[in-house]
Amino acid sequence: MSRPKTHVKAGDEVTVISGNHKGKSGKVISVDAKKKQVVVEGVRVMKKATRRSEQDPEGGILDKDGPIHLSNVKKVG
Repeated sequence: MSRPKTHVKAGDEVTVISGNHKGKSGKVISVDAKKKQVVVEGVRVMKKATRRSEQDPEGGILDKDGPIHLSNVKKVG
């Protein structure tokens, strides 16, 4: 079984070419080839509510990078 091919990989510099975040650019954190999604640093920041835990004793709302469809990004240089 072969893995689906993508035009970007983790660590690449990309720019968003369509959608709500058009024009923004950043570094690729992760790529999910099966879902055709890519997570770009600082482009689609989402709020995530977390409970208190040993790792995060305060809990609260954290900022987390969200996924973008693979076809909406273009590799830069």
